[in-house]
Amino acid sequence: MSSEVIFFAGFTVFVILVMMLDLGAFSRQKSHIVSFKEAASWSAVWVALALGFYVFLRYYGHWVHDISDPSHLASVKSTYYPNLVLPTDFAAALNVFQSNMALEYITGYLVEYSLSVDNIFVFILIFNSFGVREVYYKKVLVWGILGSIVLRFVFIFVGSALIQQFSWVLYIFGAFLVYTGINILISKDKEEGIDVQKHPAVRLTSRYFNVFERYVVDNFFIRRKQDKKLYVTPLFVVMIVIAFTDVIFAVDSIPAIFSITKDPYIVFFSNVFAIMGLRSMFFFLVNIIDMFSYLKYGLGVLLTFIGLKMLFEHQLHEWGFNNMYSLLVIVGILAISIVASLIFPPKEKVVVEVKK
Repeated sequence: MSSEVIFFAGFTVFVILVMMLDLGAFSRQKSHIVSFKEAASWSAVWVALALGFYVFLRYYGHWVHDISDPSHLASVKSTYYPNLVLPTDFAAALNVFQSNMALEYITGYLVEYSLSVDNIFVFILIFNSFGVREVYYKKVLVWGILGSIVLRFVFIFVGSALIQQFSWVLYIFGAFLVYTGINILISKDKEEGIDVQKHPAVRLTSRYFNVFERYVVDNFFIRRKQDKKLYVTPLFVVMIVIAFTDVIFAVDSIPAIFSITKDPYIVFFSNVFAIMGLRSMFFFLVNIIDMFSYLKYGLGVLLTFIGLKMLFEHQLHEWGFNNMYSLLVIVGILAISIVASLIFPPKEKVVVEVKK
């Protein structure tokens, strides 16, 4: 069995175990309102795991592609890292390759994690529209996000295959990101709502499942005594909507990370850590998100920059604009938007209401 297979099997088991621990599957603790302290602790755990994975890639990144000889390294470089210049010595080349892989991963993770902030308002909107009590937020988010990871996995590798076959797809992605970023910058804040009955995920779920008419504690399924049929509860429908919504957000974020790396494995790893950390970040930021009023515009600038980088990749490469510069620009954009939010707070704060 190759180290590549062993690595991915171990990574999958690791993610499942941590997710179950986060959900509380190994304890008798029932559904509860996540406190700010608990959310901060789990946010720190997921960030620490993401940084730890960066260190792993830096020194053991060859496991990802099962690189054991110069010819295999040359093949991977040709496929996913065509612009990377490697030394002739295999050990030195492998060191440069792993350093570049780790840098692309941490840059992609930062992009995905920052873009995930935009999901928070939408998730609150979903919960309020469906009348979900705050005590059940955690369970819905964990399972909904897990489902979105599976869908993103398909999205990522299909996108990678398209890029490998049709390089011009990158220009479509780039133009789309520029359009999205500019649209964020020029659009005014509008009060949004969700038509529960007409939502595509709700209609699709109702077509293929028996939907129970009301919530039953924190259960996703219930067997009704009258007809012995298995029904899904409204909480299950909300979970499907969460997963569906996250995939919609992925239409922006996944093309964005392909501007940083063409390696689908690195795209997937950065997505997994960013999305798994989204649940704890949701509870951490939900009550203080109004403090970062300019962050939305920072994300608009970020998407525009990434789109332009994708459109002018060859020119930027000729000018020596490497991944380290990209990382510095991304950090700078986010830092400026956060600092501006704290120095110049809005006159009227946005109030985010949740159902207890």
